[in-house]
Amino acid sequence: MNDLDALLALLTPEGRALLDEVRGTDPARELAVATRLRRTHPAELVSAALGQARLRQRAVAKFGDEDAGRMYFTPHGVEQSTRASVAAYRAGRMAALGVTSVADLCCGIGGDAIALARAGIRVLAVDRDPATAAAARANAEALGLGELIEVREADVTEVDTAGYDAVFVDPARRGGRGRVFDPEAYSPPLSWAVQAARTAARAAALKVAPGIPHEVVPPDAEAEWISDGGDVKEAVLWFGTAPGAVRATLLPGPRTLLGTGLPDPEVRTPGRYLYEPDGAVIRAHLVAEVAQELDGGLIDPTIAYVTADELRPTPYATAYEITDLMPFNVKKLKALLRERRVGTLTVKKRGSAVEPEELRRKVKPQGPNAATVFMTRVAGAPTMLIGHPAGRS
Repeated sequence: MNDLDALLALLTPEGRALLDEVRGTDPARELAVATRLRRTHPAELVSAALGQARLRQRAVAKFGDEDAGRMYFTPHGVEQSTRASVAAYRAGRMAALGVTSVADLCCGIGGDAIALARAGIRVLAVDRDPATAAAARANAEALGLGELIEVREADVTEVDTAGYDAVFVDPARRGGRGRVFDPEAYSPPLSWAVQAARTAARAAALKVAPGIPHEVVPPDAEAEWISDGGDVKEAVLWFGTAPGAVRATLLPGPRTLLGTGLPDPEVRTPGRYLYEPDGAVIRAHLVAEVAQELDGGLIDPTIAYVTADELRPTPYATAYEITDLMPFNVKKLKALLRERRVGTLTVKKRGSAVEPEELRRKVKPQGPNAATVFMTRVAGAPTMLIGHPAGRS
């Protein structure tokens, strides 16, 4: 049974009842549950229900327990869908721009369409894959959003978006060999998505990989990097907002740092505090803005760690109090950790070839205390900085 047939079977009364029965099945009990259910249901339907139950469990991290328990997923759909918190933030920006209707191109299983509809925006959701489009349609109905979301199975390059205020494009960034890094290898290519965005009546947003080179961002686009809970999730190119602007947005919040075009911070001697900027700040090349806010500098011209003498609260970086600084030397680190009775060791690296797990194995931390070690470079030299999150002893 292919993905489409499996989904359609699960949408029947028997399929829905079976999904309710297998909800929350412990993976260790799947075989026993399947054996029992196959006595009264077709084997393929039982397999489809158990497979969907597994997908729903995986989707909880992105959609929350309530929505994930009602939605329908394909294997690719779970992996590629937008986290609900990020989609809701983006939909909020659309609504604030006065957008009332959006053509959601490459809609996947409908995560962004759901967020847009919940923001009161009418959505045309388009995907060319039959199973994916069917899942998006089923999700709109399951969440009571069918009146606001129209799902169309089609090639997005052939869809007329003239009747919509805005365009949202989420090109596929995976190919047969895995993740695609060249924006022109997206499906559809970034150049096509940019042209589609420029025709939008009010605004447009293009979801791209966080690693997109800054030099390929069109000059008439605003570039925004978004992190959620400290993890960088995506970059978005906005049209119809602030051409040339660069921002880093941190969720929950949101908290947004706007670029001001500062030059790179000066390199200085490490002070008492080390600040680790949020990944969205680093991707957006806004470390200089954080350094200015902290009255700090870099420990190395190529490393995105900011150092300062004073502790200043900022949402854009995590502060650590540094107690020791020494050249890279595993034996000396092991001796220091033994002396301090450190058993819980957090290892962070930037600009170092040393793997955290390898270092832990070598130093064998033991004891009741905790510490953080940064494996990095200071003024070009391999260095270890030892400390702890600021405010903790």
